[in-house]
Amino acid sequence: MKFINATTCAWKHAVGEDGPKPDPDPAPNRLLTLEQWHAVKDHWPHDVKVAIEFPNDRDINELAPDLHRIALVVLEFPKWTDGRAYSQAHILRSRHKFKGAIRARGEVLVDMMQLLARTGFDEVILRGDQNPAFAQKALDLFAPVGFYQGDVSETRPWFLRTAA
Repeated sequence: MKFINATTCAWKHAVGEDGPKPDPDPAPNRLLTLEQWHAVKDHWPHDVKVAIEFPNDRDINELAPDLHRIALVVLEFPKWTDGRAYSQAHILRSRHKFKGAIRARGEVLVDMMQLLARTGFDEVILRGDQNPAFAQKALDLFAPVGFYQGDVSETRPWFLRTAA
């Protein structure tokens, strides 16, 4: 899992004088809202990868036709008890075989690290009061043994992986 500092991240919003540009010009490392992406995707060059902020109340299958053009999908946790982004990440990885990065943002807590990793997230922006060292420790807790159940990276349960 990669811990991202939002202030130093290479992916930047396309903003103008009055806030987000409704139809940003293509450029490397653009982080676009879903609305911005819909406004520009028809003329966005196919060789310029983009990052999309995807709301957790929308159907993630909506991105399926464009996934080959997307380098990063940012999924939102507006509350730590709202798990819809887990399902979105799982669908991107398991159904659509998305190979780009999936980032968790919002109310992301240390306690969520294992489930984030198991559902397909590979980047997180932790909530400001969370410690990345503790988050890494939470990830490492089951690393040597693994989990009994399958997940997006290893779908077989533990007993099928160890049978010889």
